[in-house]
Amino acid sequence: MDLNTFIAVAEDCKAATGTVPKRRSDNPTVAEIQYRMLVDEAYQHTQEDVMLASSKESRDNPNDSAKAREIFFSKSQTCLRTSPLVKTYGWGIHFDDKGHAAAVPVGSKEYRELAAREDLTQTRAMRSKRA
Repeated sequence: MDLNTFIAVAEDCKAATGTVPKRRSDNPTVAEIQYRMLVDEAYQHTQEDVMLASSKESRDNPNDSAKAREIFFSKSQTCLRTSPLVKTYGWGIHFDDKGHAAAVPVGSKEYRELAAREDLTQTRAMRSKRA
């Protein structure tokens, strides 16, 4: 799902616009890592890059990226539809034709334009709570 795709915010997302995740401790949260990669470094990373960098395996093995990658990809993985950015913080995610991703704040002109594009696969983030 990572070519020419737009992930809209979850139906139950309460954010009216994209919100920057706040740091809660010395260690960055999943949301902070993903925000940095998808907003500050827009269209520089693939979904796999973002999911790996924000994974427990990468945080547990910061000095051994090969080991983290091996452990992380040895089991099936979720996608960015489960990201806290799209579920809680009010960011849609756009994948370009090379599979590189960027986060776009809900309510913005760019978000509305991406959500209306017929040449993009349109999908929604996973809901935070079961219906």
